[in-house]
Amino acid sequence: MYTRLLQHLGNGARCLATKATPKVQPINKIVISNRGEIACRVIKTARKLGVRTVAVYSDPDEHSLHTELADEAYRVGEASAYLRGERILEIAKKSGAQAIHPGYGFLSESVEFAELCQKEGVIFMGPPSSAIRDMGIKSTSKAIMAAAGVPIINGYHGDDQSDTCLQAEAAKIGFPLMIKAVRGGGGKGMRIAEKPEDFLTALNSARIESQKAFGDSSVLLERYVRSPRHVEVQVFADQYGDAVYLWERDCSVQRRHQKIIEEAPAPGLSEELRRELGEAAVRAAKAVGYVGAGTVEFILDKEDLSFHFMEMNTRLQVEHPISEMITGTDLVEWQIRIAAGEPLPLTQAQIKRSGHAFEARIYAENPRGGFLPGAGPLRYLSTPKPSAEVRVETGVREGDEVSVHYDPMIAKLVVWGENRTQALNSLIARLGEYHISGLETNINFLIDLASHPEFQLANVHTGFIDQHFDTLFPPIVIEPQQLSQAALSLIFNELQAAATNASGRQDPFAAASNARLNYALLRKYNLKAQDKVYAVEVKYDNGDIEIRVDGGAWQIIKAERVLDGERLKIRANIDNTISTYNANIDGSNVTLFLESGKLDFELVQPKFLSAQADQLGSGGSRVVAPMPGVLEKVLVKPGDKVKKGDSLAVLIAMKMEHILKAPKDAVIKSIGGAEGDNVAKGAAVITFVDEETAN
Repeated sequence: MYTRLLQHLGNGARCLATKATPKVQPINKIVISNRGEIACRVIKTARKLGVRTVAVYSDPDEHSLHTELADEAYRVGEASAYLRGERILEIAKKSGAQAIHPGYGFLSESVEFAELCQKEGVIFMGPPSSAIRDMGIKSTSKAIMAAAGVPIINGYHGDDQSDTCLQAEAAKIGFPLMIKAVRGGGGKGMRIAEKPEDFLTALNSARIESQKAFGDSSVLLERYVRSPRHVEVQVFADQYGDAVYLWERDCSVQRRHQKIIEEAPAPGLSEELRRELGEAAVRAAKAVGYVGAGTVEFILDKEDLSFHFMEMNTRLQVEHPISEMITGTDLVEWQIRIAAGEPLPLTQAQIKRSGHAFEARIYAENPRGGFLPGAGPLRYLSTPKPSAEVRVETGVREGDEVSVHYDPMIAKLVVWGENRTQALNSLIARLGEYHISGLETNINFLIDLASHPEFQLANVHTGFIDQHFDTLFPPIVIEPQQLSQAALSLIFNELQAAATNASGRQDPFAAASNARLNYALLRKYNLKAQDKVYAVEVKYDNGDIEIRVDGGAWQIIKAERVLDGERLKIRANIDNTISTYNANIDGSNVTLFLESGKLDFELVQPKFLSAQADQLGSGGSRVVAPMPGVLEKVLVKPGDKVKKGDSLAVLIAMKMEHILKAPKDAVIKSIGGAEGDNVAKGAAVITFVDEETAN
């Protein structure tokens, strides 16, 4: 295999030296074969360049933001139709577009689609299909990199995929080791075997997930670095054989082997090491005759700072904006120009690095529930104000829905500062200004992560969340002040349309006729948070507001509603502490947006406490769907006896596989759906009875 690869490299070098001068072909219209945030991002740059855009949309995306922003839009079909390359090419021809921008995900790294575009005479705004093929198969890419002098990590990348061979190779490498799907990315088909007896179970699990995600169950084995950093280099190459790097990004902090926060440049590296990483990445790109935007990913040992090639993503990355922020470039513009046959806009010497940038990915997910993805409507959405130092990259608006069919990312918050400390302070402040209600998000977690002392010191690695789990997820304590703020929010929301008093401040107890109430008024709310219900009483008497919690002492509070458009914004003096905060009331849900993040309450009746006999969870008489999804497989049938921990069903949601397990020994009573059915969050998938009851 290595002989063939060396021949391939030699042929590639000769091609670069002798190939004809590329034809410059102006591009004035492009099809974007993607959706959401990246489609909106491409439209923004295309519009700046005077290039018309054509959106494609699935049935769930007919009224989405990217569909409305594009100059034209064409339906491709059902939810999964973004994978229909032939249909997208038909749209390109029908619309008169010269090129297709694949974004990331979907067809962006499809060899077949790139070849089909070339065959049909439509420019694929990505690398040649040969580069996608070589870099898309991890075992092949590692062999090519080794031949090109790019450091690779010790492991097995061979064709023999038998259990016997893989076990023998694992023993040679040693434990712990990483099992990785040879295709794809995003953490799919990746497992860690800590010791020999774990190997076959981990191998089988990786194979199953890889087959589902990529249609290939082949894996490779690698030495597992205990404290690795994930450092990647942004590269760009043109059709003339030239390539440059735009410095590196650190993407070490991850959950489920997927990135959650990135920064550029990577902290704590010497200029010499940055240059070595960049030059290695350029060698990697040239080794496969690369063209366009790409990212070369490295494992950097946190202890000795040695680095090894991990994989190359042959597309524009989700986190490309932070590279743009520190280099003052527009990489989508570069993509369009390179695809048209132009040379690289800048030489390596002309690419300057300035300041520091962070990107935080805002997801619909539940970090405290194992980062399970979510879906649902964005009933309330307010973002930080964009500027030269702050970017909000998104594909949704207030009222849109995060769909069960796609990745649950809502937006990317990107900030720049003159140094890492300044950029990090800005990130925390801007996250505090990102307000979402209607579904769970990871914003609170991102605030806690960015504020963590070890993250502040840049002591990052891929196991950061696991190492600091207890401090990243401390117990949530509900303070009396927060209960008072929630009660005030309910009052102001009820009377938001009330009259304004003479001072211009809204009186929460003013009548619609603008007359002040001249008698005492008492209201009582039962607010639930963290599975506990609090009794909060509000009293108005002689112009003051008084509040008490759970029958405690009355406290005098001064509060007013601050004008903020239609948003509910309150300024309150509670216990001699003045604060201003936003709130949202949605039915019985009360959401506070505080400096520390979002805090949710539920307005309930006292009798609620006695109505919890059967929890909608995996601890009573049924197992429920932890998120909306598709019931992929049912592993049991009525009458089956199961033990605690047995697998009952497989749920697919947001491209992820979730196995529902038995919470105790029991007998299956009924199945709440058939394979292939859509199930809602909280829906009972499996109902069962105790073994004693069944007998």
